[in-house]
Amino acid sequence: MGFADQRFNVNLSILFTELPLLERPAAAAAAGFTAVELWWPWVDSPVPERSELDALKRAIEDAGAQLTGLNFYAGQLPGPDRGALSIPGEESERFRANIDVAADFAASLGCAALNALYGNRVEGVDPAEQDALALENLTLAARAADRIGAILLIEALNRPESPLYPLVSAPAAVAVVDRVNEATGLGNARFLMDLYHLSMNGEDLPAVIERFASKTGHVQIADNPGRGAPGTGSLPLEDLLDQLNKAGYDGWVGLEYKPGERPSTEAFDWLPR
Repeated sequence: MGFADQRFNVNLSILFTELPLLERPAAAAAAGFTAVELWWPWVDSPVPERSELDALKRAIEDAGAQLTGLNFYAGQLPGPDRGALSIPGEESERFRANIDVAADFAASLGCAALNALYGNRVEGVDPAEQDALALENLTLAARAADRIGAILLIEALNRPESPLYPLVSAPAAVAVVDRVNEATGLGNARFLMDLYHLSMNGEDLPAVIERFASKTGHVQIADNPGRGAPGTGSLPLEDLLDQLNKAGYDGWVGLEYKPGERPSTEAFDWLPR
């Protein structure tokens, strides 16, 4: 067991960011990865020009990489935003405009997992109103994902870094997963288990794995403290991934960590070769 038995993909929105977007898939492939994932790359545009979509598609295909995960439009990320789908007004409309664009782009590359970040609480807006809007938009997203044979991922973030984000525990995120599945009847909403975020929240990670592995559609890792590569902090990531494996999770594990002061190509020395 251990790291050698996992399927790792690299998140090109946090690693290889010293390179232009279109050069990152080839860099990941040169570092030995066959699969990549992305946050929505066009932070100012939920509906980018076709030429931009085609260029990124070609870059991923030319690298011989598989796209295994893609975020829907989520506002300024990295930045102050944590999603758009629960934000009344323009941001919600931008999310809706992006749903089919993101789904079709994912489908064009055989990507079967779409992540929908919930969005921050808005001052002066009733949280119940935001939650009702979120369920409407997540229902639309789940149907779009189902249309392309994909799952919809719902992620818990961490309170210290995302104090306005309401889903800051595994149970909170899974409760939304359950509500979406109940609303659609499709059963394709799944929990995105990010071990870094959950550890920042002080959650009992072995207990979370035991309770929610069966509802987990994707796993992401970074060490804590620091959100660096495994081994730079104190999280027992190898043991936790072993536990996930034994609990039946056999999907991809996304490397969503910061390379630190070194180039991204040097941030994989913990991986078995």
